[in-house]
Amino acid sequence: MTINVLLVESNVLLREGLRALINAQADLRVGAEATDGPSAIRQVIAQPPGLVLCDIAFNGSSGMSGIEAIADIRRRCPHLGIVVLTALRAPTQVREALAAGANGFLVKDTSFDEVLIAMRSVLRGRTYLSPEVSGHVVRRYLDPKGNDPVLSHFDHLTRRERSILRLVAEGHTNRDAAQLLSLSQKTIEKHRASMMRKLGLRTVAELAVLALEAGFIERPAAVVRVVDGFRLQAAAAT
Repeated sequence: MTINVLLVESNVLLREGLRALINAQADLRVGAEATDGPSAIRQVIAQPPGLVLCDIAFNGSSGMSGIEAIADIRRRCPHLGIVVLTALRAPTQVREALAAGANGFLVKDTSFDEVLIAMRSVLRGRTYLSPEVSGHVVRRYLDPKGNDPVLSHFDHLTRRERSILRLVAEGHTNRDAAQLLSLSQKTIEKHRASMMRKLGLRTVAELAVLALEAGFIERPAAVVRVVDGFRLQAAAAT
């Protein structure tokens, strides 16, 4: 029996490579593709797949985070296997993805063999975490209060505040965020002020640095942005 896979990935080159590798397997085939959360949900509604392989950091401008998309898909398809394949690896993101309904979590520097192991494990009803993130999850359960001051602050944010955090840290204005999330600008300003207060931050520059360090936004090879008069330079982790 061949399992249809919904592949959700905004990077064209990576999506094409994954499609070719998956379609080379006897038991798996990419039946549909999507580039962001809304298109993934439409594909699930149109033709429910046997498995979803998805990123949670989209390059598009839909305004819906990957975590929100997973939660929506899980509500529609309670028994569907969902495997996350992403460059983001912060413990907070792993916990969010699992809480939203993901069955597996992999980072993008893993081998395709491990991707196959994860997909087939999830299809057998198991949960799969890559070694790079499983240790963080275990430590979190052993120490639920957490000792990381950065992550403990993020834990106090609501889901809406985390969505706005990502948009603001990526350089979007309040107006941009309002349009992307279909909210009023005043609502964005209210959530943004609450988020900054909870994190103990005063400027967007501080927020961008913190979001990069905590893994809330993807770290590209080189990021140079001017925010609140500050020039931020973040080199890729080696």
